[in-house]
Amino acid sequence: MTGYDEQPLLEAQNLHLRFGGISALVGVNLAVYPKQLLSIIGPNGAGKSSLLNCLSGFYHPSEGVVRFNGSDISALPPHRRAAIGIARTFQGIQTYESMSVRENILSGFHCRMASGLFSGMFWLGRAQSEAMKFTEKAEEIIEFLELEELRHERVGELGYGLRKRVDLGRALALDPKVLILDEPMAGMNPDEKADLARYILDIHEERCIPVVLVEHDMEVVMDISDTVMVMEWGKSIALDSPEKVRCDQRVIDAYLGSGDAG
Repeated sequence: MTGYDEQPLLEAQNLHLRFGGISALVGVNLAVYPKQLLSIIGPNGAGKSSLLNCLSGFYHPSEGVVRFNGSDISALPPHRRAAIGIARTFQGIQTYESMSVRENILSGFHCRMASGLFSGMFWLGRAQSEAMKFTEKAEEIIEFLELEELRHERVGELGYGLRKRVDLGRALALDPKVLILDEPMAGMNPDEKADLARYILDIHEERCIPVVLVEHDMEVVMDISDTVMVMEWGKSIALDSPEKVRCDQRVIDAYLGSGDAG
């Protein structure tokens, strides 16, 4: 099931990942399309984070290929994948607590900067022009995420949900072609989850950025996703619309249980 006419933007083919005698991924296939919001679910140890690590370059598969825009990127390190448009957030917060909200978001532009060290040290024309451009873009992200009143606040003094929002803003600073989110709502209260779900939808719909989301909150997954992939023991056991996945007996047995999936 795809339902998409375009070619996939990000694709994994027959991924195997082994750590000694342990197989974390077993023949996983995945295609992310330009207009897709794809969620990956499964019990702990199913291989979800291992798959994200292969997509973003933190792991290199034992077998199989990862492609971006049709090109094999399996050997590219994480910073090279970030530079071509694959942005990633992690389960934990990756912000700089001693820096302000705006400074944290500005740090996300580092791999897009063209001016060299010499220009930056002496504040020459190119570095000054870049700084102005990226400051303006950081302000656009701050406005988008409704952080205007907090732009100069130290991130370490903010609540957990706001820090996660800043983390998301820093990923947006990479100008991603694909945004990968690893359990972004872990540890949030219901109001914070609702806010972040709205921002994810806005990123997908208004900014037209495809999203790959690993999330344990089934209500969120079923509400915002257009495609759901279910993993168990390193394998994909279902890939379909939320409605069909909710009713798939293999998924019920493996993960959702016999009750209401929502």
